[in-house]
Amino acid sequence: MACVGSVIDDMRHNLLALGWNQSFEDAAQVIDSSCVIGRVSRLDRGWSTIKMSASSQDDGNIRVRNIGADVAVGDWVAVDKDLERVEEVLPRYSALIRRASSDAVRAEHHAVAANIDTVFIVHAATNESNQRRVERELVLAFDSRATPVLVLTKNDLSDAPEHIAALRDVARVCGISCHIVSGLTGEGLDELARYGENHRSVAVLGASGVGKSTLVNRLVGGTSQPVGEVRQGDQRGRHTTVAADLVALPNGGWLIDTPGLRALNLWTSGHGIERAFADIFSLAEDCKFRDCKHQDEPSCAVRVAIERQEISIERLESMGRLVAEELALEDEQKVRVRMSNRKGSRKLN
Repeated sequence: MACVGSVIDDMRHNLLALGWNQSFEDAAQVIDSSCVIGRVSRLDRGWSTIKMSASSQDDGNIRVRNIGADVAVGDWVAVDKDLERVEEVLPRYSALIRRASSDAVRAEHHAVAANIDTVFIVHAATNESNQRRVERELVLAFDSRATPVLVLTKNDLSDAPEHIAALRDVARVCGISCHIVSGLTGEGLDELARYGENHRSVAVLGASGVGKSTLVNRLVGGTSQPVGEVRQGDQRGRHTTVAADLVALPNGGWLIDTPGLRALNLWTSGHGIERAFADIFSLAEDCKFRDCKHQDEPSCAVRVAIERQEISIERLESMGRLVAEELALEDEQKVRVRMSNRKGSRKLN
């Protein structure tokens, strides 16, 4: 029989291989010692699949209830001693969060992935470059506290260069890395794999049909995700990923493949907008007025840059829409808090 010390060492080794670090170690000190620690690898209607070890075999997983617990794929959780439910979610060091997309849900957030070091923002170089979507995804990624990286796929097709140049420019002004890859030939994938070294975690974010599943399968070295057929008209793939999954990379890292998200509504932004539009914020420092709206104010450095075609009016308008969306959310949250306080007061009375 293995001694207690050996068992504890094995448990610690398993946690470290899953991405455990000192901040989680410190947070776990206040958790009931009878609980079992693991990492959420999948969510299914009130159930969480928890990885207890880095083994690729399913015997390293348990399935428990998560009713009442705010959990996301990538979270570290404490499970009760009977292995039936999530007792506690450890504090996250990063989280990719959007506003819940249902019309019935107001001012609530949805965590897409947690405890990630890098966010791959994936776009297909063969489609018309959707810079507005890239900007929105950058805001979410910057606010997650992870490092965004722009990944352009399908560069093996003939119409890629024009779109690559446009999207690379977005990455340049934001000061982030941009990688050109091909899921078919494998070009550029070795560089992407390095982001998972030292048991680090990467989330993959992108719309349906941009080649995410093909990219994920090449990175993990298997067929983790099903791949849909490509439409001949626009070279877009069909939506195949239906739930976020935490899957192992060959170099010991972890990858969270998210479903293709049609709705990317912002949650409360920290500095995401400022970092995604760093060029405009830098120019604004030279505006005559501190509260310049960059419309018709005199001596507006941003309008001068637009006239010189240094930035586009579309980019400025995109930033304005995102700022307005954030302000509207803040107002909605204030209303919700006031209504909640009124209900609480009525109960006390």
